[in-house]
Amino acid sequence: MLRPLTPPAKFSLHPLLLALGLAGASWAQAAAEPQPAEPQAADEPLRLRPVRLLTPPGAPGQQSKPALVLSARSLQAQVDQQAQAEGAVELRYGDLLLRADTLSYQMPTDLARAEGGVELSRNGSVVRGPSVQLFVDRFEGEFAQPSYFFSQTGGGGQARSLHFLGPQRLRAEAATYSSCPAVEPGQTPAWELSARTLRMDFEANEGLATGAVLRFQGLPILAAPALSFPLGSERKSGWLPPDVGLDKRSGFELGLPYYWNIAPQRDATLTPFVMTRRGVGLDSEFRYLEPHHKGQLNLAWLPWDRVAERKRWALNLANAGELGPGWLYRLQAERVSDDDYWKDLPKRISSPTQRLLASDLQLSRSRSFAWGEASSYARVQQWQLLQGTDPAARFESPYQRSPQIGMRLSTAADEGVLAGFIPWGRQARLEGSLELEYNRFDLPREALSSQLMTGERVHALGHVSLPMGGAAWWLIPKLSVNAASYALDRPLADGRRSAGRTVPGFSVDHGWILERQTRFFGRELQQTLEPRLLYVNTAYRDQSRLPNFDAAPKDFNFDSIYTENQFSGVDRVSDAHQLTAGVTTRWLESERGEELLRLGLVQRYRFRDQQLTPDGLPSTQKFSDLLLLGSAHLSQRWWLDGALQYNPDSGRNVRTSLRARYSPGAYRTLSAAYRLVRDQSEQLELGWQWPLFGAAAAREQTRSLNDAASGGVGCKGGGAWYSAGRLQYSLKDRRLTDSVVGVEYDAGCWILRMGAERLSTGRAETNTRLLLQLEFVGLSRLGSNALGVLRDNIPGYRQLSDPRSSNRSYD
Repeated sequence: MLRPLTPPAKFSLHPLLLALGLAGASWAQAAAEPQPAEPQAADEPLRLRPVRLLTPPGAPGQQSKPALVLSARSLQAQVDQQAQAEGAVELRYGDLLLRADTLSYQMPTDLARAEGGVELSRNGSVVRGPSVQLFVDRFEGEFAQPSYFFSQTGGGGQARSLHFLGPQRLRAEAATYSSCPAVEPGQTPAWELSARTLRMDFEANEGLATGAVLRFQGLPILAAPALSFPLGSERKSGWLPPDVGLDKRSGFELGLPYYWNIAPQRDATLTPFVMTRRGVGLDSEFRYLEPHHKGQLNLAWLPWDRVAERKRWALNLANAGELGPGWLYRLQAERVSDDDYWKDLPKRISSPTQRLLASDLQLSRSRSFAWGEASSYARVQQWQLLQGTDPAARFESPYQRSPQIGMRLSTAADEGVLAGFIPWGRQARLEGSLELEYNRFDLPREALSSQLMTGERVHALGHVSLPMGGAAWWLIPKLSVNAASYALDRPLADGRRSAGRTVPGFSVDHGWILERQTRFFGRELQQTLEPRLLYVNTAYRDQSRLPNFDAAPKDFNFDSIYTENQFSGVDRVSDAHQLTAGVTTRWLESERGEELLRLGLVQRYRFRDQQLTPDGLPSTQKFSDLLLLGSAHLSQRWWLDGALQYNPDSGRNVRTSLRARYSPGAYRTLSAAYRLVRDQSEQLELGWQWPLFGAAAAREQTRSLNDAASGGVGCKGGGAWYSAGRLQYSLKDRRLTDSVVGVEYDAGCWILRMGAERLSTGRAETNTRLLLQLEFVGLSRLGSNALGVLRDNIPGYRQLSDPRSSNRSYD
């Protein structure tokens, strides 16, 4: 029963508005003027009328504080002094909620003492324990023997004591931490981090554990005198989890990376490593991001390779930025110590062509004028060839540019300029461009042949076009010219050291986009019909005696067949008098615009024989190979697409590509592909990610945050095994080529990945690398980069853990 109080007529309030309640009612009338009491019977209990509490206004210019609300079954209070509450006590202050069996609150000091089943929750974080002392407004105090869950990190644990040092800081003594679900008393989570002292500063994004030990299944696997980690996705200096690798060429490899957060715009990573077969070395990475410059420098250093009996190194530099108003530069350079580096240490090479490493420096400037745009540029490009000692595996080098200097001009007249000259002039505009360029071509010293031609070239590429059209059609007539002049280091077959040629051309590109509404499989769809014609007439010029520095045949596909020249680069221009005709039709879902089905075919007709062809032989074939393509996504589970190149003269497929993917749900995907290039290669590919067995075999998203009290992430019903991989098989060579196979065990708060990757390093050479990674969800990943390998190689692969589970760093 609440003991009646007789408040004075007027009194000053505590800085917080205090409200005391009985069984959900609020006592707040003391803050007002005395009100006439309603008559009550002598034996009738006191009844308080609930009121709506408002935050009292603060002093002018000051931000008002939130209201403090206290409720309980039994409550005694002295105004401006103290309050004592018992039974289902709740104290609310802003986003803070404190529950306990008993609670005393000292108003002058703002100190709350709670005992018995204490639970404190704030911003999603929860702490439970037998007792707490807390200065409410400052959020400072001590919790005895608490268990806790931090919403910012998704993990929790227990401690001997927990000290609140403000709204964003805390310190725990004899503490543990894990993202695994709560366990029975006396048991330990699957993984757990224990520390003598655990400090967390959420405002500074910094956590620090001293005397830290990481245990997995009760066994210590990592210990550190001091272990620091970021509490979010921001960067934090310190030791990263170790890198582990195993392959048959280098043996077992262990790396201990240290991350250095130098400044907000600069960082570095230093990774000392040891290889059981090769020795000890250091990997390093430096990155910077300035207002006008950005870049990255990687250096791998192996002072002495016991297998190769020499020092080994790899350097990779990538930079870009501005050099004054309008001037841009870009530098990319990669070099290694020897020809066999790509076989022995492949993960330290970033180039997609591991045996051909580029050094490329570019400088450019663009400006806009009333008549159009102008850009100038300069470039120096060098190559390092990793030839090796196998004669059958040696390859020709591309040319180097030492240097390349050029200028491009482009202009376009506004629509309607030609209205007085041609009937459709209001829908047309005149466009033009001109490219002038000088190149010095030479070869690296590792070039296979010294008989290749080197020298200089000046070329000019220009065109004038008159594009016109509307919403559903276009027509683009164009005149073009390709002129080049050569000065060579060695004489041609006829004794000349200089030569040149000029190739004019004319083309017309015309197409339509027609639409209609239709129904397909009971669904409202929009169908398009897109016919297209390309007429090309390019003069023939004999180029057989001229050098070829940068021209290469284009891949024959649905896009390149609609180009005027069958060669990329400048040195070769195919003669042509031909018409390319094709049509594409699409079925789009009317509501979402999603493409469900696409079909297309295209073929080229030659009005005269073509003398300059990609294979070097004149072509008398009137009709080119027929290209067909198709793709279908008729249901959410199936994706199909394919392309076919058919030769009408031989009646055979020249090239075929077929792909299918079946994905009935999350973490379930099967893909298969067949690729054929007649007389060159024939491959089968199978990729998958699929549950093997376990409680999560039928789930879509098994990972979910448990009750905040558990402080963990778990699977519904336990863990599950998954298989993932990609197999490539050469039907021509009858052997497996580049492939990866792995299994994953998802226990909810930790994931184990195991697998093997097979990479071809020659016609009869392979390198097999074992993959092993243990991920502690919400803390770190230990081991090799198995997740990256699976993600990069398997079509439709989906990461089991939350992508926000990033590696934490150690200090």
